[in-house]
Amino acid sequence: MRRPLDISPASVAEFWQGLRLGLLVGIAALVLVLPPGERNEQIAQAAQAARPPAATIAAAALPAAPSPPPIERALDFGHERPSAEARRLAAWVVNAADNGRQPFAIIDKTGARVYLFRPSGRLIGAAPVLLGFARGDDNAPGIGQKTLAQIRPGERTTPAGRHVAKPGRNALGHDVLWVDYDAAVSMHRVRSTDPRERRVARLASPSARDNRISYGCINLPSAFFDQHFWPHFGNTQSIVYILPESKPLLTVFPSLATSTHGA
Repeated sequence: MRRPLDISPASVAEFWQGLRLGLLVGIAALVLVLPPGERNEQIAQAAQAARPPAATIAAAALPAAPSPPPIERALDFGHERPSAEARRLAAWVVNAADNGRQPFAIIDKTGARVYLFRPSGRLIGAAPVLLGFARGDDNAPGIGQKTLAQIRPGERTTPAGRHVAKPGRNALGHDVLWVDYDAAVSMHRVRSTDPRERRVARLASPSARDNRISYGCINLPSAFFDQHFWPHFGNTQSIVYILPESKPLLTVFPSLATSTHGA
């Protein structure tokens, strides 16, 4: 097997030291051979060539950046009692390290509940959520280009699946986590812009049947958003997993079919 090239800072410094020594020997030879008129110019050029680049010196002086420590992963729902599908999905995420080093959320649409996790799989918190008015697991075509007034009731779905989410602000300047930016689906504080919708009361209700009211976004209780959600999801990319309600679980998350964890 061919040995890999050693490009460590120590080997780089050793290389330049050897090259410099060789050039200095050459300079000494020039002193003996060249005429006096050319000697000074050749010596200056050789000395300049013997000087290693500044970037090489800096690279040799700086130690290599340490690798981040491994994450000790273990699923922990705390005192929560999630559905079997939510637990199965969470177990797969943790065991497969599908979230990488990022926090993740699991949204159970049937139970109208969100579970927030640290990258390790430890629960941050859970809360009821408001979801899209219409049942379904896909975005309506072109939904992100429509105004709210143009979106029909049957198009107001919360899309199932794995979403790479990023924090940002909406058109009103409010903090949101963009779950699907192109479809304008986000997670944000509950807003009571229309008192007739009774959004705050719906969140407080013990039943999940009245939590379908939004245009597709996921509404969180304001206090939960500020105390638990935004401190962990507001400054970094995260992964949001939304369980399906119409499609089979394995259709939306086919990797679960080969997993033996959390079944």
